[in-house]
Amino acid sequence: MAFTMHSHSGQFCPGHAVDSLESIILHAISLGYQTLGLTEHMPRTSVSDLYPEELLPTPQATLDSLFPRHEEYLSTAAALQQKYADKIHILIGFEGEWIRGEEYGSLIGELAKDARVDYFIGSLHHTAGIPIDYDKALYRTAIEACGGTEEGLYEKYFDEQLEMLSALKPKVVGHFDLIRLMSEDPGRELKSNQKVWGKVVRNLEKVKEFGGWLEMNTSGLRKGMAEGYPKREIAEEWIKMGGRFTFSDDSHGIGQVATNYLRGLDYLESLGVREVWTLERETRPGTVDGKKSGLREKSVAIDDFRASLSLP
Repeated sequence: MAFTMHSHSGQFCPGHAVDSLESIILHAISLGYQTLGLTEHMPRTSVSDLYPEELLPTPQATLDSLFPRHEEYLSTAAALQQKYADKIHILIGFEGEWIRGEEYGSLIGELAKDARVDYFIGSLHHTAGIPIDYDKALYRTAIEACGGTEEGLYEKYFDEQLEMLSALKPKVVGHFDLIRLMSEDPGRELKSNQKVWGKVVRNLEKVKEFGGWLEMNTSGLRKGMAEGYPKREIAEEWIKMGGRFTFSDDSHGIGQVATNYLRGLDYLESLGVREVWTLERETRPGTVDGKKSGLREKSVAIDDFRASLSLP
């Protein structure tokens, strides 16, 4: 039973992704997906939180469009969830941000109350208020804001991640070690820095404490990294704790759906992982107006996941 718990569309993430939401759903069906988690980015609240690509036509125009776009996304997703219910199990969610903790924590809580929302992903894309996954220039700016060393940036990232984990307790923790992406040495051994590694272990313990899942996110592979998220030493520590993985392509369009999935499954199997976890709605779409569906946790054997994929 193939699935992803993390995906985006160009329709509701313009400039950052491509393709309509419905076309992505249809493509996922063609590849053998049986569950598809839709997780467009949540609205942000300040012009300073926008990425450079979002500053046109004007920063304020972009900002003003985000909340109406989120509402349109939920309405569209709910209609498609019902339309394709006989072909694919669609979960509706969003990807959270943690730029200013108290402000964004409250907003995520409000957005998650919507009856159409099944779950959200707890992610960080900013550290010290600066994007850390956009380009090298902004990454260097983030380093300078954290004392001028990459170690300082890593420490700040994992401290802010702990704030997010403690406040939100997300079922799905997005790309746990995204901070590695723009590093000059993304494969560096984190255990070599006692302070950084201590914060990694501390955060993993927090996720285990509230029953969250780490996503095995294959997007790092398509961006040239040797391993996806999380890297091997983190995954091994998580496994020692008895932690569970979910699985995601973090696709931003049709061309990225299921990208590097076989490599990701091979990676988990090399770690001794034999199953991944997803969520299942307890009610059929459209049957309980105005009320959230309950959710069940579902284990999927990696062998079954692989067998259900229909890759070109």
